[in-house]
Amino acid sequence: MGWYDTHVDVEEMQDQTFTSVRATNDTVTFENDEVRYVLYHEQDCCEYVGVEEIIGDLEDLENLPLLIAREDTNAEDPGTCSSESYTWTFYSFATYKGYVTIRFLGESNGYYSEEVYCKKELLVN
Repeated sequence: MGWYDTHVDVEEMQDQTFTSVRATNDTVTFENDEVRYVLYHEQDCCEYVGVEEIIGDLEDLENLPLLIAREDTNAEDPGTCSSESYTWTFYSFATYKGYVTIRFLGESNGYYSEEVYCKKELLVN
């Protein structure tokens, strides 16, 4: 058991089935009996990266294989951001039951990372 890698591609989650998908203000966790994936950002001074919006129902991603698992980023003006630097990170997931878009917003003074990471933890040996 333990963390496998802190920077895996979210596309690795495609075709996998998760029994639990849950979100907080700054993380999204996908889990089954064997593995846990966490979308997160390690916060530092002068920055914040968090879940800005979830479109769709996370329960639609549970107990069916993911048909889509994709990440896209964009540093266009988010409209409401007063920071010097910002990055949108969009995650798209889908099963036969539904489609979910998770939008992270990263803000900083321009000297810190605003990247969202996907880490993988193996839950069985």
